[in-house]
Amino acid sequence: MTDRVVSAPDVVTPARLGVVAKYRRAIMRSEALRGYNLLSPTLLFMILFLALPLGLLLVFSFWTQNYLDIDYSFTLANYTKFFDRPVFSYLLGKSILISGSVTIATVILAYPMAYYIAFRVHKHKLVWLILITVPFWTSYLLRVFAWKVILGYNGVINSGLMELGLISEPLEFILYNPFAVVITLAHAWAAFAILPIYVSLEKIDRSLLEAATDLGDTPIMRFFRITLPLSMPGVIAAAMLVFIPTVGDFVTPKMVGGTDGVMIGNVIQSMFGTSHNWPFGASLSIISMTAITIMIVVFLWINRIMRRRA
Repeated sequence: MTDRVVSAPDVVTPARLGVVAKYRRAIMRSEALRGYNLLSPTLLFMILFLALPLGLLLVFSFWTQNYLDIDYSFTLANYTKFFDRPVFSYLLGKSILISGSVTIATVILAYPMAYYIAFRVHKHKLVWLILITVPFWTSYLLRVFAWKVILGYNGVINSGLMELGLISEPLEFILYNPFAVVITLAHAWAAFAILPIYVSLEKIDRSLLEAATDLGDTPIMRFFRITLPLSMPGVIAAAMLVFIPTVGDFVTPKMVGGTDGVMIGNVIQSMFGTSHNWPFGASLSIISMTAITIMIVVFLWINRIMRRRA
């Protein structure tokens, strides 16, 4: 008769649990270190070319310009100057208003195009996406100048309306004003709004739309109840991509805005250029970035609350 050897089950002790936990922590640290190694080139690039210039800009804002020399003494005079002169607050508010108008116009124009590509185009979508970027194959300055020609006193619009007999003399209000700035910037940033909205629409589960149709929803009801809410992340991303850079734009207001279309970016550009007052220009930049950041945070907070209630 052969004896069978029965092995006793392993006993889980606190010591063994401590060894296992220590081993797991070592693995997690190794994986985190490997992730940081992969991230380090991008992180170093962002520190050198983004964080460091912003830090220098912040330091500059606490200095003052004395003719050709810079006084390196710490002072809040530049920020005090901004709040003591209402013209700068007015220009910042005006810039935010124009940029907000540009953002709304761009999203309204971009959404139908993104919707068409996502839901109506079934073949060669890549070709359509490439065609969207065709205007961006030329220089930004050339596109702005083209709009100046289109909106000019003897431009395409005025010439066409006069040829049709709709007007007897050229319209003067379509150029050198905030309206011209909004139109030009909306065209310049259209592709940047179309792409994120398209990506968001492309991810929508089509079975949800089919189910809504089976339950009796009309196309308009289906759009407002399913398509639009599910595409809001893309809309928000597009709005941020347009709003943030257009607040500080100075090329377009200078070329098509005239005196009525001056924005805060024009003042900042003049401070770093012809006025040679870098400290005050730095303070204007910091104030503008702070105002934009606050507005973005408030907007995201409101959107989060609305999504929770929905």
